[in-house]
Amino acid sequence: MGNVGLLYVGAVLFINGLMLLKKVDARAAAIFNLFVGALQVITPTVLIITANNDAKTILGASGIFLFGFTYLYVGIGLLGGFDGTGIGYFSLFVAIMALGYSFANFKILNDKPFGVIWLYWSFLWLLFFLLLGLKHEHLATYTGWVAAIEGWVTAAIPAFLLLTGYWQRWNQNVVATVLAVFGVVVFGALWALTRKRGAVPTRAGPAGGETITAH
Repeated sequence: MGNVGLLYVGAVLFINGLMLLKKVDARAAAIFNLFVGALQVITPTVLIITANNDAKTILGASGIFLFGFTYLYVGIGLLGGFDGTGIGYFSLFVAIMALGYSFANFKILNDKPFGVIWLYWSFLWLLFFLLLGLKHEHLATYTGWVAAIEGWVTAAIPAFLLLTGYWQRWNQNVVATVLAVFGVVVFGALWALTRKRGAVPTRAGPAGGETITAH
């Protein structure tokens, strides 16, 4: 069930990234954020209720709420034209907690690929904090690209492979290593490219406020 939600997390990250890149209207993106936010609150609730007190299942499901609340916050904020500071500081909380979930995946759940993926998410939510909480607007283009890429690399593709059974056939150490190298190389190169172009986008939120995005 969690893999189904992860698939649509990929979609919302992709759309939110395009929103930051000014390819998708903010209010149009808000509706989909509400859909996925609701899904990512209902899904972990069901998983926890049916877990029969299994600690690892509850641990795995608990982190999903971080993203469900993010997307609901984003959707409501965009539709209401609210300032993005609140979601920015909530993103800092998510970024810090994501480090803990990364550790849990490495050491408790023995899932190295998702240990790396949680690091991806920690980095992205840190960018949301810098962009929205601290108003570093020059990061909007870079953050938009990172969000759009992570939508595929950390969510849509892994979810589809998990649903079809192909993910489990691959050596998990290799998958984790490939993900780590990809993230460092691609996001490092992307940072250099966006800085070189000197793109400093203006605010793109409703009613003159910042665009707020975000698993």
